Parts: sequence; structure tokens; C-alpha cells
Amino acid sequence: MAARRKSKILSVKKRPRLRRLPSVERILDPQDRQLDIYHTLLTVPWWGLFLIVALAYATFNLAFGVLYLLQDGSIANAAPHSFADAYFFSVQTMATIGYGEMRPATVYANILVSTEVLLGMTGLAMVTGLVFSRFSRVTARVMFSSVAVIVPYDGVPTLMFRAANQRRNQILDAQVTMMLIRDEVNTEGHAMRRFHDLPVARPRTPMFALTWTVMHPIDERSPLYGSTRDSLLREHAQIIVTIVGTDESFSQTVHARHIYEADAVQWNRRFSDILGTTADGRRSVDYRLFHETAEVHSVSPRVVKS
Repeated sequence: MAARRKSKILSVKKRPRLRRLPSVERILDPQDRQLDIYHTLLTVPWWGLFLIVALAYATFNLAFGVLYLLQDGSIANAAPHSFADAYFFSVQTMATIGYGEMRPATVYANILVSTEVLLGMTGLAMVTGLVFSRFSRVTARVMFSSVAVIVPYDGVPTLMFRAANQRRNQILDAQVTMMLIRDEVNTEGHAMRRFHDLPVARPRTPMFALTWTVMHPIDERSPLYGSTRDSLLREHAQIIVTIVGTDESFSQTVHARHIYEADAVQWNRRFSDILGTTADGRRSVDYRLFHETAEVHSVSPRVVKS
């Protein structure tokens, strides 16, 4: 028992962080200055979106507050040359609040009010549509194991990783694909980044509700056949995993993706068992052990050397 507890502690300490897409510098044509504003606003974090909206809101009212000050007496009941009154009058006008104390007093002010109301309503409609698009966008909450392992399975070295559906629903007709990306040199001596499909033992499942252990046998047909830990590191290898399915709650396609770097692949280790049974006979899944691995002491002679 003590040895098992010690193995768990070591496994937690060695657990690598989750991998994301690597940062790539894009060297663009100097003439290509297009900015996809809509896509940027859809993909920035929520705090970034609220910050952009707040800055745009403040800048809009500051600009119109200055315009109101250009003509003395344009706002009735406002203090002379008071920027605060002009600014908050702009806020009331943009939001069509109209408290009644201040009002446009000249033709110039009425023109500004008409322009600001039109722009304010347009901006409000755009922000409303943007927020609704972000809220209504269907996404999958799939948890991937922080590491992948290569371990004997039925006498064949097999690459494995775990996936789990974190929502209390089902992803119907889920399909998984694995792809190996690594640096290679072709017969002409040119270095290139090449992609190789990694067929999995069970590429689809009718319903993805709890966990899924995906396995790729490393046989003579596998692109990983004969690979070692050092060779994968030297080739800057990456294993890209994609899961696609239909969310049963919304009947829309959802997807999830994860990348395993070469140093996130553990050799001759297996995942800890997370399936069990409760005292009343119900099936249980212990997600506390989801990322845990244990050393395999009896190694098959066919295992790829590490």
C-alpha cells in the first residue's frame, strides 16, 4: 500500500501541463493589412470582449462630449463649459434615457443628438448580436489525459490516451482521429514537416458519455514503428487528436482537439484504473485518477524501445 501511494505521488509530480497549439510567427505580405474584426471579437476571452466594449463606449461618449462643447449653450441646463455635463448628456442620449433636466437647445445639438442616437442604436444591436453569438455557440467540454502512454496491449506496443466528456450529456456518434507530425528528410535531402495518420483500434463510439481510452497499435504498418523517445524528441514530433460528434442537447456538431508533444508521451507505463463499483452496486468513475499512470514491470519483448 505504501509503495502504491508513493507511486501515485511521483506520478503527480511528473505530470506535464496540458499542451496547446504552439506559437507561430506569421510573416505576412506588407500589402495584406486586413483585420478580421468579427472573428477576433468572437474568439477573444470574455474579459477581453468586455474591455473592448467598455473602451469603445467610453471613447464614443468622450468624442460626442467634446462635440457638444464646441458650441456654447448647445445643452440646456448644463453648466457652462462643463465637460462632465456634456459627457453624461452623451451617455443619456446614447442610451435614450432622457432624464429631462438637460436637453438639446440648438439645431447643432439636435443634429448631434440624432447622429448619436443612430450610431448608439446600431452599436447596441451589434454588441447584442455578438454576445448572443458567443452564448449560443455550441462547444464540447472534453477532458484529455495530460499524457499519452506507450504500453504493451495483447502483446503489441500500443499508444494510448484518455478522453472524458465533462458534461452530463452524451456526444452521439463520436469519432476520433490521430495524426503524427514530425520533421523528416525525403530522398532528395529536403527537410519538411510531414503528417501521418495513426489508425486507432476503435475510431468511433455510438455515444460518448463518460470516458474513452483511444488506442493505436504500433505494428509494422504504424508510422511510429521503430521510434524511440529520443527520436521523437529529435524530430519535434507532435500527436494531434481530434474528437467530433453530435451534441444530443442541441443536435449540433461539436469538436475537441488536443496536442501531445513528444515529452508528453510516457513509455512503458499504463493508466491507473478509474472504473469501479459503489457500495450499492452502481458503476463509478474516479476522475481523481484520470491523469495518473503506473509503471509496467513486465515488459513485452515487442515493446518499442524507449
